[in-house]
Amino acid sequence: MIYVVKEGDSVYSIARQTDTSADDIIYDNQINEPYILAEGQALYIRDYMNTPERSAYINGYAYPFINENILEETLRYLTTLSIFSYGFTTEGELIAPLLDDSRLINLAYDYNVKSILTLTPLGIDGKFNNQLIHELVNSRSARYMLISELIAILGEKGYGGVDIDFEYIMAEDRDLFTDFVAQVTDALNPYGYEVSVALAPKISADQPGLLYQGKDYGGLGAAANSVLLMTYEWGYRYSEPMAVAPINKVRQVVEYAVTEIPTYKIDLGIPNYGYDWPLPYEKGVTEAVTIGNIEAVNIAVKYGARINFDEIAMSPFFNYTDENGTEHEVWFEDVRSMQAKFNLIKEYSLRGAGYWQLMRFFRANWLLLSEEFYINKLL
Repeated sequence: MIYVVKEGDSVYSIARQTDTSADDIIYDNQINEPYILAEGQALYIRDYMNTPERSAYINGYAYPFINENILEETLRYLTTLSIFSYGFTTEGELIAPLLDDSRLINLAYDYNVKSILTLTPLGIDGKFNNQLIHELVNSRSARYMLISELIAILGEKGYGGVDIDFEYIMAEDRDLFTDFVAQVTDALNPYGYEVSVALAPKISADQPGLLYQGKDYGGLGAAANSVLLMTYEWGYRYSEPMAVAPINKVRQVVEYAVTEIPTYKIDLGIPNYGYDWPLPYEKGVTEAVTIGNIEAVNIAVKYGARINFDEIAMSPFFNYTDENGTEHEVWFEDVRSMQAKFNLIKEYSLRGAGYWQLMRFFRANWLLLSEEFYINKLL
């Protein structure tokens, strides 16, 4: 199912070795003409005999401006589509996305995929605003206003539920936030709408830090119908170069989560992107560029870089020097790193996965996913 390219390999020699079609390898792995491979590149090889042993709930996040072809290619592998995002005012009035979300909702319906309204406390600067959260959870009238507007828009647009993605919640608002999620769930469930909540990647109940102190895993697991573990962004735009979702770190989050939340409510967060850092890294100065997983391989091919694989993080990476003489370090996802995450889902009997985000198409991931799991469809 997975072949790692060796020096001297070609698409055609690999096809002979694996008794498969060169055309399938090219298509499944999105290899561009003239079909040059990078040493160390992981290729998905179709396994026509494999059948999944269990089903999974698969969600993916998308902005309303997603390319329609990418969306249609992806929807067949999804249970739900979370559309990013709706905001709200301090009085609890909903703020719709700038672009109309009806196109995504209608396309999702055509593929038997339920659309989910993603609710975020984004300020006018586009960043998470914990003061906005504070004012909402402390105001009974704002809560009621927001919930009533949610019920109205869900029915009007044809959404199937709400995903509450609040980050950087103040520690003092922890219990009030949990109560708010329970209130939303109690109000929406009678209408047939489910409520999920995104959780920062904690490894203990008392983990310090603004990202963690406002999230009560046990309380939120009880309050919502399901949760998404945001198990990514260890490596991020301003961090030192490292894996976005190192499996050893992801496992620590899962190990803690299952002590607080029933496994049938837990979805594992999976990143659908990587980062390219210019070197040398300088804290507070260096800024990485977000890239797609196929784009990462194409960069390695362009500069003749060998792709390495970190067996602890279970993530691919490589270094290269660009035309200006600047060195770079790239970390991304491939079918090996995705397989490690799928194995974790099965090991802990989690409900499924949630992908952040779907704006770039990574065909090999979806084909591998469909060999590992039957995709639940709710419509």
